[in-house]
Amino acid sequence: MNAVNAGDTAWVLASSALVLFMTPGLAVFYGGMVRAKSALNMMMMSFAAIGVTTIIWVLYGYSLAFGKSNNGLIGGFEHIGLAGTLDQVVGATDHQIPTLAFAMFQLTFAIITVALLSGAIADRAKFGSWVVFVGLWITLVYIPICHWVFAAQNGEGGWIIDKLKALDFAGGLVVEINSGAAALALAIVLGKRDGFKKDPMRPHNMPLVLLGAGMLWFGWFGFNAGSALSAGHLAATAMINTQIATAAAAMTWIIYEKLRNGKATTLGVASGAIAGAVAITPSCGYLNPLGALALGLVAGVVSAWAVTRKYKFGYDDSLDVVGVHGVGGLLGMLGIGLLATLTANAAGANGLFFNGGTTQLNRQIIAIIVVALFSFCATWLIATLISKTIGFRVFREDELNGLDTTFHAESAYDITGNSNRY
Repeated sequence: MNAVNAGDTAWVLASSALVLFMTPGLAVFYGGMVRAKSALNMMMMSFAAIGVTTIIWVLYGYSLAFGKSNNGLIGGFEHIGLAGTLDQVVGATDHQIPTLAFAMFQLTFAIITVALLSGAIADRAKFGSWVVFVGLWITLVYIPICHWVFAAQNGEGGWIIDKLKALDFAGGLVVEINSGAAALALAIVLGKRDGFKKDPMRPHNMPLVLLGAGMLWFGWFGFNAGSALSAGHLAATAMINTQIATAAAAMTWIIYEKLRNGKATTLGVASGAIAGAVAITPSCGYLNPLGALALGLVAGVVSAWAVTRKYKFGYDDSLDVVGVHGVGGLLGMLGIGLLATLTANAAGANGLFFNGGTTQLNRQIIAIIVVALFSFCATWLIATLISKTIGFRVFREDELNGLDTTFHAESAYDITGNSNRY
């Protein structure tokens, strides 16, 4: 068995646990944002994502994402069932970690990404159809994009990282822009909720929303700093930048709210924090702290404005996946082309504002366009196929009654005081 760096391995294992913790955090966050009658269903969609994605990742997902590349498009079959990984290592000579630690870390990314999509179709998707969708989407959308961006193999890996040389430290393309584009496609295919733009549809439990946002904030340190795959200066840079951008965006979101509507809301500060964390995700390992501050300040305002566009354009992205994750990921990817500096990461690049010219910015733009178009089109096809076969959207009566009792024979709150109701 090859030697491993114990400190780096411990950090990656801890980061894997932190990122996995984000999906229950997302369940709490989303569960509080929907109406009480569908809160459990919303949370169940995240937990189903954990189960389905884990099974796929073990059987063939890791192999296709990180196996030997085929023309930069998809990995091979050498790690089917995680074969050949038990005694292998990945990483630089002095920073090697067990392959299984890396596989676990990347699994948690796949889980949270597909779970994010549930927010776009809250209150109106069949639970069984969602489970089928998760399996198809991870296989046909997430795994190829993951290979393109994360499978660095010294010029023989994914085409975005090894050939285009666009930079994405922790998932601006793979997680954020991918989920934002896919969420838009899902929202279009399933259509608007009954009462969209007429009924308030306010979050039913704001303390849950704030708790979920805090859980996500906490887990994001593993998400971003863990992507260094070692416990050193780069991880520290990614961690402090994550804190800075997240906090800054939380404040500028509520300032925007105060100026526009006269009130700073708890939903706003939670959403702003998520927007800042999203924006810094691709760039946390390439910016200095002042760059992270600038990006966070901008992300809070732009994302707050972006979530209102669904009312103008008429698509029902229930929990603002497009405005927060899609737009936030876009800002973060562009931020690399503008604000990246080699003083933060010698393996990165200098952005436009650090005398790097437009070369890296152009690479970032190409990657954004390709990933967004591929994710949107592939997701639209998958969702349409499900809708035309087994059906994706619930019946109107079920939507009005709530999905908790329809699909799970439970309710989030026992308002009758009868514990034997079900």
